[in-house]
Parts: sequence; C-alpha cells; structure tokens
Amino acid sequence: MAEVGFKKWIITFTVITASLLELIDTTIVNVAIPQIQGNLGATLEDIAWLSTGYAVANVIILPMSGWIGSRFGRKNYFLTSIIIFTIASFLCGNATSLEQLIVFRILQGLAGGGLISNAQSILLETWPREDVGIATALFGLGAVVGPTIGPTIGGYILEIADWPWIFYVNIPVGILAAYCTITFIKKTPKDGQGKPVDWWGIGLLAVAVGSLQTVLEKGESEDWFAAPYIIVLTVTAVFGLLLFIWRELSTDHPIVNFNIMRHRSFSIGMFTSFVLGFGLYGSVFVFPIFAQSLLGFTPLQTGKLFIAGGICTICMMPFIGIMLKKGVPAQFMATGGMFLFFVFCFMLSKSTLLSGTDDFFWPLVIRGAGMALLFVPLTTLAMQDLKGSEIGQGAGLNNMMRQLGGSFGIAALTTLIHTRQGFHRSALLANVNEYNSAFTDRLNGFIQNFMAKGSSYVEAKMMGMKAIEGSVIKQTMLLTYSDAYWVVGMVMLCCIPLLYLQKFKKNINIPTDVH
Repeated sequence: MAEVGFKKWIITFTVITASLLELIDTTIVNVAIPQIQGNLGATLEDIAWLSTGYAVANVIILPMSGWIGSRFGRKNYFLTSIIIFTIASFLCGNATSLEQLIVFRILQGLAGGGLISNAQSILLETWPREDVGIATALFGLGAVVGPTIGPTIGGYILEIADWPWIFYVNIPVGILAAYCTITFIKKTPKDGQGKPVDWWGIGLLAVAVGSLQTVLEKGESEDWFAAPYIIVLTVTAVFGLLLFIWRELSTDHPIVNFNIMRHRSFSIGMFTSFVLGFGLYGSVFVFPIFAQSLLGFTPLQTGKLFIAGGICTICMMPFIGIMLKKGVPAQFMATGGMFLFFVFCFMLSKSTLLSGTDDFFWPLVIRGAGMALLFVPLTTLAMQDLKGSEIGQGAGLNNMMRQLGGSFGIAALTTLIHTRQGFHRSALLANVNEYNSAFTDRLNGFIQNFMAKGSSYVEAKMMGMKAIEGSVIKQTMLLTYSDAYWVVGMVMLCCIPLLYLQKFKKNINIPTDVH
C-alpha cells in the first residue's frame, strides 16, 4: 500500500540518500588517488585496484540483488547494505596498507549493489502508481548527478582535509539513512524462504561477471592479451557466462530469471541501458583527462565545470516525470536526449588548445539536459512490460548492463586514445621536414627568438626543435580526444532507431531503476 504525506517524502529522502552514498563513491575516490598513493607507498598500477575492486564487486552483486531481497526481505537487505557500507567506509578511512584498503573497497562495492537495487523496489511501494513517474525522475537524477559530482566533492574535501575524509563523510549519512530505514520503512515479506539456494548459479555468476569486469578494467593497462592473466580471465568470462546461462535456464529456482528476456522491450532496453552507461561514464572519464592533462585545469576546476550540467539535470528531472505521466512517448524524449548528447560531443570535438573554462559551460549544460531526457525514458521503455517478481530481476540486470556499458566505454575509449595517438602523431610528423615552408618558418622564428635571448645558433635550433615537438604532442592529443568525442556521440546517435522497436504505451507504470 502506498504511503502519503510526510512519511512518503521521508522514505523517498532515505532511499535517495542511501543510493547517493554508493553513486558518489564510484568516482569520489579518483581525485584522491595521488594522495593515497603517496601515503601508502603504492604504485599507480596497484592503486588502480581501488576502483577495479569496487566496480567488480558491484557488478557481481547487481544481477542477484533481486533474489537476495526476495529471500531475506527487502527492508532487511537494504538496512544491512547501509550498515555494511557505513562500516566499510570507516574501515577504508582507517586502512594502514593498500591491501586493507582494497579489501574494504570491495566490501563497499558488495554493499553498494544492495543499496541501489533495493531502493528501487522500496520507492515503488512508497509512491502511488499514478505518481511513480515523478518519483522515478526524482530518484533517477542521483544516477546522473551522483557520479558527476563525486570528483567535485572529493576535490573540495581534499582542499581542507586528508584522503581518509572522503570515506569518513559517509558515516553520518549512513547512520541517518539506517535510522530512517528502521523507523519509517515497513517490513517486506521473505518470499524466497524455504526454497533451495542455487549455489552453482551464484558461483558461476561471480566468476563470469567478475572476470569480465576485471578484463575491462585492467585490459588496456596490461596491453590486453599480452598479459597471460587477461587471456585466462577472458576465457573464464566466456565459458563462465555460457555455463551460467545454461544453469539458470535448467534449474527450477534460478537466481537470475532469464525468462524475462521474452519481453522485446526489455531485451532491447538492456542494450540501450548499455549505451547509456557507455555515454554517461565514458564522457565523465574522457573530459577530466582532456581538461587536466591537455588544457592544464586543476581537478577542482574540472569538477566545478560539471556543476551547471548537474543543476540542469536536477531541474529537468521532475518535468520528465510529469511529461511521462501526461502520456508523452518515452521514445520521443529519449530521441531528444541522444541527439543532445551528440551535440555535446560535437561541440567538445571542436575544442582548441586555447579553450578555457567558459568554453565548456554550454556543452556541459547540453549534456545535463540530454542525460535528463535519457535516463527515466530509457528505464521506462525497458521495464514497461515487467510485472511482479520480474521487476526486481529486470532492475538488477538493467543496472548491471549500465555498469558494464560504462566499463566497456572506458576500456574502448582508452584503447582508442592509445591507438589514435600513434596515427595522428605519424600524420603530423610527415609535415615536419625542410621542404614544408610552414615548418621552416616556425623553426626559424623559434631560432631567432632564442638567439635574441643569448643562445648560440646550435642551442637555439635544438630548443626550437623541442618547442615544435611539444606542439606536435599537444596537437596529437587534441586530435585524439576529438576522435574520442566523435565515437561517443556517434554511438548515441546510431542507437536512436532501436528506441522505435519498443512498444508505444500511454500511462505506463514506471518501475524505478537507477545506477
């Protein structure tokens, strides 16, 4: 039975707050990596497991979260996830070695999957069916804004405190969320009790998805299949996934019900969620590197740039829910969102080495508007045919696909940047020769400038060549990042026809889905 008045809003506040804990923690730690690295004496390769371990644990738990909530009770699972996440945050802040910190981050990731998945179902039970679109929009903004503002919050914290405080800030929020959960959220039945546990399914899922996520997280840094363990994990992921699907289709009590794939809208929605993750996490990954490594922005400056887009998303989300409630087709809004995302990528592809912070205001606002138009409509289209226990299963799979889409996006863009660097450098160096008047004019200008400052001709020529080499490197990176923006934009644009393969419905009961 739906709640009303103050209780409805306090429960909504509780689930959004608890979910934001996990969503912000997916990116907040990134800005603290250099400080943690120096404090714990870790290599960059080793410390990358802080993010990898969290992501692997998170993506393993998501598809089975619906089954866990059904077996132990949704409220019990949600409360346990909050408590474990809060304790893990305290332990992360008190870690004295990298190994300890990685273990506690994995614990955070496991708890975080429970926060997200159960919050969706609790919100569904709290709001009346006729208003669930608005509730979904309010809740969905956390999925878009959370990962975006994580680096900004982390930057502010590191300005005034040491790295453990990026974990300690979770503690009071977690305590508040736990108290509100105990006080206001009603108990849910334990539908799965008494049924056998599919231990083989759990094991195969953990092995398959964990191996795949690790390959995506570490593949580029290990030069993909040059590392033996990447080959082993890839083979493990493929065969593990095949065995997992066979197991779930042949057992009477699966932890993941693949029968929901019979719904065309959900099957297509799995792919569009994958694309959404590609665009959301891929753009958040590329832009900060571009801004900081090439344009010289500080982490805090870069984080602040996302604020305007985040505000735009926050302001638009409630109106998206209202439009869905009034019967505006979700396909039309998602089409607009994908087109705006393409415009954002197109504008960034035109950046120059002289671009400043003001030049990125409108592109990032357009991105914020695009994400607002994408998130809830895509969720609506994917989940519109699911009913009963299928909703929990579908939400878990949809969340997992968005997370995997982000991991695929980051891995693909990292590889693209690596390969296109060589291509553009070779193309630019072809013009660095004595027969190119533009090159000789530029070199002679440098030589005369350095000689005017007291250098000999030989010294001036060497410094001139170094200056040109610096220009080649910067232009190479600029062209490479332009390619990355184009790829993200075109992936979103090419996905638009898939939207129209899903059903057109009015007055859809919108299941909550966020990650």
